[in-house]
Amino acid sequence: MTEGTTSAAAEGADTLTRLEQEGEIAADYLEGLLDIADLDGDIDMDVEADRASVSIISDSGGRDLQKLVGRDGEVLEALQELTRLAVHRETGDRSRLMLDIAGYRAKKRAELSELGAKAAAEVKSTGEPVKLKPMSPFERKVVHDAVKSAGLRSESEGEEPQRFVVVLPA
Repeated sequence: MTEGTTSAAAEGADTLTRLEQEGEIAADYLEGLLDIADLDGDIDMDVEADRASVSIISDSGGRDLQKLVGRDGEVLEALQELTRLAVHRETGDRSRLMLDIAGYRAKKRAELSELGAKAAAEVKSTGEPVKLKPMSPFERKVVHDAVKSAGLRSESEGEEPQRFVVVLPA
């Protein structure tokens, strides 16, 4: 191995270790919240796309966990921000951690990928840009990725919370 390859491998290992540490801190924080709320749930940790990913899952179908998702994922978004703050407090570094509860984000990701693919197909057939409804940053990112994989480009326009994706012709 060359010196550059060795340092790149070491940097990758350092990043993985840091992300695993973020996941551990987040899991401890979320376990405390589950205890306070007297809710049952198991914590699953992973590293996906250069960010820590933590999921709260339930064997009992997740009815109780739906309270932690809230309407349109609003409570989930708030819990994700609180968890990121807890990680920041411990590490001193800004976290890009993703939180999923009862499979809500996984399901949402699949729906948004399909929406992005359909919008891309419409743009390909009509040659006209397609504007989608306002979305959260997470939702826009998933749509942008789906549009890119369909071979087109997209942009976000507007100001939060009314920021939306525009799918553009090639």
